[in-house]
Amino acid sequence: MASDSSFDVVSKVDRQEVDNALNQAAKEVAQRFDFKGTDARIEWSGEAVEMQAVSEERVKAVLDVFRSKLARRKVDLKALEAGDPRQSGKLWKITARTQEGISQENAKKVSKLVRDEGPKGVKTQIQGDELRISSKSRDDLQAVQRLIREQDYDFAVQFTNYR
Repeated sequence: MASDSSFDVVSKVDRQEVDNALNQAAKEVAQRFDFKGTDARIEWSGEAVEMQAVSEERVKAVLDVFRSKLARRKVDLKALEAGDPRQSGKLWKITARTQEGISQENAKKVSKLVRDEGPKGVKTQIQGDELRISSKSRDDLQAVQRLIREQDYDFAVQFTNYR
């Protein structure tokens, strides 16, 4: 009897890539002419990324620079949760966080999709903040990966531990 093959559906962000993108964005913000005299800055604030500038438009521009650097480093932009611009004294600020792990609700959405539209004989199991999908057929698992990729979820999805 053949053993089951499986893979995990996760939502993780490479912290080093985010850090590199932040450093590149900080360097660009410091050098660009349109940011001169706007006190524009981007930096880590604990686990969050803090952006600030003197106007709402400039702080949104800093966020756009950061998003472009993340995209260039192949970090899924769905993993970045940016708050609304808020005024803090004379400065406008935006706080952004990276989303790690798949919530129970989102894992149930993916699991339901696999049960309803995926090949028969494919099993799903929620394990904390990830989802394990297993089947006897590797072809079925590849079909499930294709099915999940085609869906437009509001969270980042990666596949790991394919065995």
